[in-house]
Amino acid sequence: MSASAIFILDMKGKPLISRNYKGDVNMAEIDHFMPLLMQKEEEGALTPLLTHGKVHFLWIKHSNLYLVATTLKNANASLVYSFLYKAVEVFSEYFKELEEESIRDNFVIVYELLDELMDFGFPQTTDSKILQEYITQQGNKLETGRSRVPPTVTNAVSWRSEGIKYKKNEVFIDVIESVNLLVSANGSVLLSEIVGTIKLKVFLSGMPELRLGLNDRVLFELTGLSGNKNKSVELEDVKFHQCVRLSRFDNDRTISFIPPDGDFELMSYRLNTQVKPLIWIESVIEKFSHSRVEIMVKAKGQFKKQSVANSVEIAVPVPSDADSPRFKTSVGSAKYLPEKNVVIWNIKSFPGGKEYLMRAHFGLPSVEKEEVEGRPPIAVKFEIPYFTVSGIQVRYMKIIEKSGYQALPWVRYITQSGGKRIPMRWGATQTRE
Repeated sequence: MSASAIFILDMKGKPLISRNYKGDVNMAEIDHFMPLLMQKEEEGALTPLLTHGKVHFLWIKHSNLYLVATTLKNANASLVYSFLYKAVEVFSEYFKELEEESIRDNFVIVYELLDELMDFGFPQTTDSKILQEYITQQGNKLETGRSRVPPTVTNAVSWRSEGIKYKKNEVFIDVIESVNLLVSANGSVLLSEIVGTIKLKVFLSGMPELRLGLNDRVLFELTGLSGNKNKSVELEDVKFHQCVRLSRFDNDRTISFIPPDGDFELMSYRLNTQVKPLIWIESVIEKFSHSRVEIMVKAKGQFKKQSVANSVEIAVPVPSDADSPRFKTSVGSAKYLPEKNVVIWNIKSFPGGKEYLMRAHFGLPSVEKEEVEGRPPIAVKFEIPYFTVSGIQVRYMKIIEKSGYQALPWVRYITQSGGKRIPMRWGATQTRE
């Protein structure tokens, strides 16, 4: 079972808009949600699912809004949460920013979308590109739009419209990998993982079928290709866009699909593999009693010399009472952000194998002993084009369309720091009188 009703509430718990899909839950039950949430929050026992009597509230918070689904029965919770996040994505596509004001300004469109997104408590059309074909921003077009259901809604391929034409047929493929690393104070790697996504930008006419080939280790084993001659990777936690034929992938590891038009994420994957830090950071702190502190940070590129890391940002925490900053860098520039108690060292271009230094001098009203464990980590952000840590490669992209036109696939590889940045280690501390 799925949701009985959907509510969008403001920060005080007042319903802005709601849609009753099944009629089995009294709509007044939502009045119990906010008192229950505040009670659980005070008790330190807040959970994403709250219960009042026989009614369950499954909720998420976005900006200054609460999106709440109610149900009486044992609903598929993962389905409901996926729907709520998808609803946020669709509303954001329509209104750019999803917040209380955008809901109040667009009541009619929100009602229309809630009607199309879910039917009798079950998700229906959740692709914003398809919804935008017949639910527009102009209120006077809504009535005429309702009378004509786009063919894509009833097609087997609901994510792509028929009759698409381009003068030049092209496909752009981005292989983007984020590296998440956690390094202890003694230099040992505590956490190491690669999270990758393959994104496509499709400009193809008609209804083409695409087949993507990767250097997948399981595929190599199935086809008898030698792992020594062909560098392969073992993908884990693979997730695909709905357009991919999963049965075919399970049978022979072929990624076959009819793509949506424009931008979309084809797949994501994860690799639990030991990766050395691409930019290694070391630091030495010299404390001069009751006067000042000097921080020396060394950054070294531990990737191929042919590659270059762009937009490198190294965030170095400093004491909260530091003042009178002075910096000296061998490359790039440094600036002090007192509101965040951090020094940001920016390096526009960082070639592999290079090593750079930054010295920061601060005055201190008083120097107190600080334990190494109590210091925030140094964090690094960067992006390396034309490079992947895992070694994943696009071996081929076949484009098949009944008209037989020629299309050009373009591939780009990017490695970047993880979304939560990359914590690095502090080095030695020296104290001088």
